[in-house]
Amino acid sequence: MANIAVVDMAGKNVGEITLNDAIFGIEPNAVVMHEAVVNYLANQRQGTQSTLTRTEVSGGGKKPWRQKGTGHARQGSTRAPQWRHGGIVHAPKPRDYSYVINKKEKRIALKSALSDKVLTGSLIVLDALTLDSYSTKTVAACLKAIGAEKKTLIVLENNDSFAVKSAANIEGVKTAQYNTLNTYDIVNADSLVIVKNAVAKIEEVYA
Repeated sequence: MANIAVVDMAGKNVGEITLNDAIFGIEPNAVVMHEAVVNYLANQRQGTQSTLTRTEVSGGGKKPWRQKGTGHARQGSTRAPQWRHGGIVHAPKPRDYSYVINKKEKRIALKSALSDKVLTGSLIVLDALTLDSYSTKTVAACLKAIGAEKKTLIVLENNDSFAVKSAANIEGVKTAQYNTLNTYDIVNADSLVIVKNAVAKIEEVYA
């Protein structure tokens, strides 16, 4: 069991927490993490791109000149791909890029990402993120005090609108609830800040 310091919003140590090795202490599996990240990014693609093929471009019904005797290459339509305003060869069409990986792989990838943050010292446990109103300044000051000024993922116990909306104004900072975590967001963040109460919830859900 790994022990990690708990800090308050001012960056001072206020205690210690023991992390569950089954979640935060496994050997990171880079292959599965990569697969989970690629899967996440593929599932985010809209796949709405669409251009016109030669059958869909308006016009081009008449043969531009006779087959023989002009000195030109033979042409059947002014909407063939080599013509200006012609159709596109192998035109991209709407498609679904999403696919599914099995739950076991997803779970191993998430645990690997969390364990990697512990190994690299990028995991910070925050005692509490309490705000009485919307205040980007307060959240920014807190992140500076705890040394998480770059790309940061803040994991909350619940959907605290004060914290979520205040953090949303800070570039590179993203918030998530313990039950909406994904491997990509964890890997993409330089610092992973988890509120103390959310640690127990993560261990409860993913153990």
